Amino acid sequence: MTASSSITISVETPLSDDMRAMIGELNATLGSLTPDEANYSMSAEDMDGPETTVFIARVDGQAAACGALYRHADGIGELKRFYSRPQFQGLGLARRILEHVSELAAREGLTRLVLETGHNYQAARRLYEQAGFSECGPVLDYPESPYSVFYTRPLRAA
Repeated sequence: MTASSSITISVETPLSDDMRAMIGELNATLGSLTPDEANYSMSAEDMDGPETTVFIARVDGQAAACGALYRHADGIGELKRFYSRPQFQGLGLARRILEHVSELAAREGLTRLVLETGHNYQAARRLYEQAGFSECGPVLDYPESPYSVFYTRPLRAA
């Protein structure tokens, strides 16, 4: 990436070739770090419903990072599928996607964001903690697991 590189973040379909490739990379990475019983991967098709909004960061048009908002009942939004391709890590793309997800959730009147992440995903945990998330017990229907860490953060409606 150069000083003149263009970064865009927008809502896109998870069914594009770009996103399918990134989801495949994400699933392979998580599969190498997390036992099957604690791996909550989603396919592109799983992400293609009205309850999910997928954001993609592009650097000079190339898909570089992604993250999604998954809506649950009772005003709860779940962060899903946050990933930055290795060559784009360190650019703050995940933080910027998280800001977009948070703004959308607040505009829609959601009252709380929650997430599950791996106990050994240090970069992800730093991102969420720096964004004001607090570690908590299991959320939604996730089971207690030594491989999972759960976070929550209240939202104010926009």
